[in-house]
This record gives sequence, structure tokens and C-alpha cells, in this order.
Amino acid sequence: MDDELAKSRLAFHENMELVSVPAASETRAPTAVSRFMSTRAAWLPGSDLKRLLLPAVEDQPETVDERPAIANRPMAAYGGHVYAQSALAACKVVEEDEKQRGVSNADGRLGLHTIHGTWNTPGQSDRPFIYEVAPVSTGRSFCTYLVNARQPTSPSASGDHYTLADASSSPLDSTPCFTALISLKLPEPHSGGANTQDVPPQRRFAEVLSSRPPDAWPPAPPLDLESVRQVLGGAHPVGTFPTVDMRKVDLSAWNAGRGVADRRELILYRLLRPLPLPAEAPEGENAANRHVLVHAFESDRNSLLMIANHLGFGLALGRAASLAYSIVVHVNAEEAVMAGEGWWIQEVAYPRAAAGRTTLLNKIWSPEGVHVATGMQDGVCRVQEGKGRL
Repeated sequence: MDDELAKSRLAFHENMELVSVPAASETRAPTAVSRFMSTRAAWLPGSDLKRLLLPAVEDQPETVDERPAIANRPMAAYGGHVYAQSALAACKVVEEDEKQRGVSNADGRLGLHTIHGTWNTPGQSDRPFIYEVAPVSTGRSFCTYLVNARQPTSPSASGDHYTLADASSSPLDSTPCFTALISLKLPEPHSGGANTQDVPPQRRFAEVLSSRPPDAWPPAPPLDLESVRQVLGGAHPVGTFPTVDMRKVDLSAWNAGRGVADRRELILYRLLRPLPLPAEAPEGENAANRHVLVHAFESDRNSLLMIANHLGFGLALGRAASLAYSIVVHVNAEEAVMAGEGWWIQEVAYPRAAAGRTTLLNKIWSPEGVHVATGMQDGVCRVQEGKGRL
């Protein structure tokens, strides 16, 4: 079953593919806006469950009717898809501008600096995203773009691989499902030699991480929910999550006795298939920015589900949904390139939970222990009515 599912896992360039969309005559956007369309269906959290759980259900006796039902599985498209792809759309506009200015791959290229995103409505996985990219500032050393993502009001008739006809097959939603502010800047050396960071997790969690090889840790759960884990029992299926191979480190012993805000989760990840390095990229394409976006894409997976487990919501979890997410890249984009077979580390902390929401703090570490980026996410995390706490 895992082999069958694994064949459908898309690499980054397949999963994030964009095509340029001509401006429609009825568009509300000004002429300076560039438009792009996604060509692949966004991954749907929980989409693997039917195939993954069916064997487990069939193998159980009828007396297991009390096994928890997966009634609260996510129905919206994976948020990391539109988050990363909106920034890719902005990168394409920047690359075209650099091309017109005669900037080559050998020159200093504008690298991703920040992505500030807000989910306005749930994204749908049965239709493409249409990205409208508008310049806010276009300096040669620093620039900012506003990106609005909209979707057609009707599902695509093209299956999960969209064509340009899908961009105009039905009107677009009037409200963007996602809005992002993207900034890029030129690379520069450390000022005055200043280059400080926290002790990397490779040292802080050395005892745990050295207990087994990285690929011996179980795959990240298809949905890191108590109800799903109970049904799967001790099985650790891979599922169809695209772009990266992800492994979850067992920190249960380390977290024991610590308050929620002091606990940690460690996710190890690397590319499913190689992504061109800067020296290999086609002229005009900033490969380093694609690597940055792999980290952005990966970092949203299971993010708000893991905190529900720490809060003790268990089977009472009613809803978990991202509201806003900001990522800051601390280094030049070239330092985020995923070269070789090394495993990157996503270190997750949950410093605050209140008012029906939780805050997630992500730190992205290179295999060499360099703190490359930090993300802060806020989202809804609620129990079912009449159950649990928060």
C-alpha cells in the first residue's frame, strides 16, 4: 500500500508548477498586476486516510466498534501549498524584472527575506489557485510584493492537473482565500562579523538524535491526531505528502514533566527528489529561492494538530486551522539550499494557547546546525462544543 501511494508523491517542481495567465478583461486588478495559475491540485490533509485505514478496519473484529471515528478530518487544502506558491509567484515577477535589467545568474540575485501570509477562507483542493501579484516597492536591493490568491467558484473538470481553461471556466471568488506580503533583498555579508544564534538542536538533543539514524525515525503521521493514531495502532504509513520526506523524532521522554510552552517537537526532512542547485539552474531562474520555499512548504504540516495533542484535547478536538503565518529568513538565500542527503530539522515550540487559538514557533536548522529561518504561526485550535478545555 505504501509503495502504491508513494508513486503519486510529487517533487517540488511538479507540485508548485505555475503558468502565466493573461489578464482577463473583467479583472478587478490594475494592469501592473501579474497573474499565475497553479497546475496541480493542492495536497488535501486526510486524503490518504481511506486507503490507509481500510486495511486496519477490515482486520479488526466487530467488537472494535468503539474505535474512534475520524469525523473531524481536515477538508481544506493544505495551507502550506498556497503559502509557498504565493511567494513563488512573486519570485517569478522579480526574475522577469531582473531579466529585463540584465541581471544574470552570476550576479547578486534578490533572495527571499520574509513571507507574511493570512488565510481568509479555506482553500479548495478541487480547483486551481489564481495568484495576482502586485508590486508594493521595487528597489534594486529590496522589494516587496502583495499577492492575493483566488479560486474559481466551481471545481475543475480537468481532474488534479489543471489547464489554462480552468482559469476562466467560472468566475473567481470575490474574496481572496489567501493574502501574502512578500519581501526579497540582495545578499550581503555579516556586518562587523556579527553572526550569533542559539545552540543548535543537533547538540541540545544529541542523546535522542544519536539513538538511531535519521531515516529510522517513523514517517511524520499523515494526520498527527490522537484519533488517527489510535486507529492506525503501531503502523507508520508514509502517505502521499509531496516534495519532502519527513520523519518525526520521539521526544515524549524529553517532554515528560515539562509544561506545554517548554516542550518541543523535532521533524527531520529532506527532498524527495533533487532540486536544481544555483549553479545548475536555467538562466534567469533563482534556484536558491525555490529551496527557501521547500522549507516554507514543509513547515506548515501538522503544525496545529501537534499542539492539540500537547493540550490534551485528544478525541475532543473540534477544529484546527491556520489564520496567519510569518517566516523570516535570517541568512542569504543560498544558505537555505538543500544540497546533498543531509537531514534538515524543524524545531517546533508552542509558547501560547488562549482564546481558542494557539501560537506556534518554528525554527529551521540546516544539517550543519545553522539557524536558517524562523516562523511564527497563529491559528484556531478548539475542542468540540461541550468538551475539553482552552
